[in-house]
Amino acid sequence: MYDLIIVGLGAAGISAAIYAKRSNLKVLCLEKGMPGGIINYIDKIDNYPGFPNISGADLSYKLYEHLMSLNIEYKLESVIKVSKDQAVFKVETKEATYEAKKVIIASGRRARKLGLPNEEKFLGRGVSYCAVCDGAFFKNQTIAVVGSGRSAAQETLYLSNFAYKIYMLIRKDKLKVEQPLLEKLQTKKNIEIIYNTTVTSLNGKEKLSNLTIKKENKEEILEVSGLFIYIGYEPNIAYLKDFAIFDNEGYIKVNEKYETEIPGLYAVGDNIKKDYYQIITAMSEGTLAALNVAISLNGTN
Repeated sequence: MYDLIIVGLGAAGISAAIYAKRSNLKVLCLEKGMPGGIINYIDKIDNYPGFPNISGADLSYKLYEHLMSLNIEYKLESVIKVSKDQAVFKVETKEATYEAKKVIIASGRRARKLGLPNEEKFLGRGVSYCAVCDGAFFKNQTIAVVGSGRSAAQETLYLSNFAYKIYMLIRKDKLKVEQPLLEKLQTKKNIEIIYNTTVTSLNGKEKLSNLTIKKENKEEILEVSGLFIYIGYEPNIAYLKDFAIFDNEGYIKVNEKYETEIPGLYAVGDNIKKDYYQIITAMSEGTLAALNVAISLNGTN
């Protein structure tokens, strides 16, 4: 029996683990991918205090080193179900079932899809949700990026180091980014921003060869060999389907202590609805949740 099981080892989960361990709790962390989570796929991070310019992979490794320095137990297993039997939580993975007094959910979000035919078929064959993972495969080629937020802008800049030409397709009439980032995009000669445009079809046989786009109620074909999609995220929490703890957008509802309506079940990071999805806010939430768990179990922090 563990005092606390943490599902997910991104920024929020690792912070929770560190503070839980320092509070003398018996902790188990479960992560389906790699420690650091989505941070591993960020090219450059320039807004994390103390590290004015660090890659996501490097920051993830530093977090992992801190985790290991405290001998925190973790397993690379995918959680398939969380349930509660009286005062005990059961966390099931494909390999085993673990029991704990408390659980913190920190499994983050996954990329939202366009929902078009061929999107799954062309995944890895022209369609991608990760510039750092796949950008180098499109060296000197013409590609497109869909998305209007900061992530889309940053990933487009990263891709401009490889691609011959990038069409940045924006559904509305403006980008939702700060002015310095917009100016960087505008100064890149191989980036063309196209506003008021939607992708209506992904075309090709075995791999993506072109897009059908709709602009001003007229459709046209855009010849590209790659499409990178950044249209937002959705919580990665299908394993919690037995609990009625979600808002109308699928995010977990929590109180000021990051506890859900289910006593002992907490949620932090990108699983919860908030104004700012930043590494440092996720870490703060993980820290506070762990301290609240420690106080509820032993009255100290």
